[in-house]
Amino acid sequence: MYKPPLQAVLFDLDGTLIDTARDMARALNRLLTEENQPPLEYDLIRSEVSHGARAMITLGFDEPEDSNRFEQLRQRFLAVYMDALHVDTALFPEMASILNILETHNILWGIVTNKPSWLTLPLLDSMCLKHRAASVVCADTAGAAKPDARPILDACRETGVTPQHCIYVGDDQRDVEAAHNAGMSCIAVRYGYIRRGCNPDEWNASKVVDTTTELLHWVEQQVKINNGPQP
Repeated sequence: MYKPPLQAVLFDLDGTLIDTARDMARALNRLLTEENQPPLEYDLIRSEVSHGARAMITLGFDEPEDSNRFEQLRQRFLAVYMDALHVDTALFPEMASILNILETHNILWGIVTNKPSWLTLPLLDSMCLKHRAASVVCADTAGAAKPDARPILDACRETGVTPQHCIYVGDDQRDVEAAHNAGMSCIAVRYGYIRRGCNPDEWNASKVVDTTTELLHWVEQQVKINNGPQP
């Protein structure tokens, strides 16, 4: 894994740091209702949330991705979601404690997400998180999406921390691949929006955690290591 001391933690957004699934599901089911189609079960939608608007439309509609109709539906979904961006969305349990511990011990934290900045920044602002993050990098601001390494490397530059003294936390295989491509260790979180049939144990992550409580305990351990004698 990384070389102690730990200087920064970078988080994926949806399904890792914050739980956006209910607001995303509500937007998709509203769009389905508009299109005279039955709503989908929440658990089915939840497993696709990390893959964004395209995954939502693919799940809900039988339209080829390269069609004009698909793009129209995608744009309508985004508009509906934007109108109710922060209703049920919240930090995952224990995440408030994790962020507080990191800040208390002068460990920087940031966000690297494929969610577009025009959705990410208003949401973080509404949750009073934007000013706390040392870096917020989105696919459109980096000019590339994970698993490309550029968003993570941009976050490293913004925080002034080398990849060797940072770790990335995410809930999708592309998060692990992006971290590896950037020369960074990665923690995969099983509590996130894991697609059916996917197994985080097979992603070659540095560590897999089942719950946010387990992630909290890991952070507490790193703080102890940071505060102890260094080799």
